[in-house]
Amino acid sequence: MATGESMIESVGGTPVVELRRIVPGGSARVLVKLESHNPTGSMKDRMALSVIDGAVASGRLIASGMVVEYTGGSTGTSLAFVCAARGFPITLVTSDAFSREKRDHMRALGAAVIEIPSEGGRTTKELIQRMIAKAAELSAQSGWFYADQFNNLDAAAGYAPLAEELWEQAGGRLDVFVQSVGTAQCITGVANILRMRRPGIRIVAVEPSESPVLSGGAPGAHKIEGVGPGFVPPVWKDGLADEIMPVSTAEAKEMARRLAKEEALFAGTSTGANVVAALRVAERLGRDRIVATLACDSGLKYLSTDLYGG
Repeated sequence: MATGESMIESVGGTPVVELRRIVPGGSARVLVKLESHNPTGSMKDRMALSVIDGAVASGRLIASGMVVEYTGGSTGTSLAFVCAARGFPITLVTSDAFSREKRDHMRALGAAVIEIPSEGGRTTKELIQRMIAKAAELSAQSGWFYADQFNNLDAAAGYAPLAEELWEQAGGRLDVFVQSVGTAQCITGVANILRMRRPGIRIVAVEPSESPVLSGGAPGAHKIEGVGPGFVPPVWKDGLADEIMPVSTAEAKEMARRLAKEEALFAGTSTGANVVAALRVAERLGRDRIVATLACDSGLKYLSTDLYGG
C-alpha cells in the first residue's frame, strides 16, 4: 500500500457496488459509486479540492486569504477539510435546515460557521438566496475568496476524475447515468466525460417532486438535503440531461432506509432519490443494460435527523 503525503491524497478512487436485493427482476443492472468513501463522506470533496487549488493557481486565493462560501452542509464540510489540509481559514454560511452532523463537522475542521434560520427545517428558494446573499456580503472584504459553488467552473472540473473512474469500473459499458441536481456541477462534469466516452449514453437528472423547477414547475419546500435549490442552477443548460425525473422527499427517505437494511449501503436522502430514479430507469430498460448512479454521501451525516429516527 502506497503512503500518501497528506489527507488530500485520499480524495477519489471510490469503489462501485452493484445493487442485488432491491432491483426488480428483469431490470438492468444498477451500479452505485460510493462517494461516501471520500474523506468527509461526500462526493463534494472532489469539487472542493478543485475549487481551492484552482483559486490558488489563478491567484484568486492568496496565501493570507480567507475562503467564504454558502452551503447546505456537504460542500462546506468538504471545503473546510481542504482548507484545513492546505492551511487556509474558512467562513461558512449554512442553516439549521441541514443536519447537525454537517454543521458540527464543519466546526470540527476549523471553520467559522454562520447559521441562517430556516422555515421549519425545510429547504426553500428563499433560504438558499439568503445564504448566498450573506456569503456574497462577507466576500467583499479584502483578501476573501468567494468559492461560489453555483457559478465556479472549477467545481464541475472536479468531477471529471469521478466520471473516468466510473467508466473504467463499469467496463466501458454504461447505458445511463442518473444524478440528483443541486448546483448541477456534478452532473455537468460527469456528463461531459461520459458523453465523450460514449456519445449515446443517456443522462437522467433527478429533482425533488415538491420543487420541480427543472421540469418547468414552481419552487417548493422539501427535505432532500443538498439538492433542489428552488431555481435553475446557472450552469444548467438545455440538453444537459436527456430526462428529468422528479422524486419526492418521502420516496427518497424510504429508499435510503431500504438501502441500509437490504443492501447494507448507508447513505443520505439524495442517494435515496438517485436510487429511486435509477430503479425506475432500470426496470424500463430491461436486462443486459447498465444504469449507474452515486451514493452522494454517508448516512452518518443524518443520524440526528428523522431519516434515521433522530
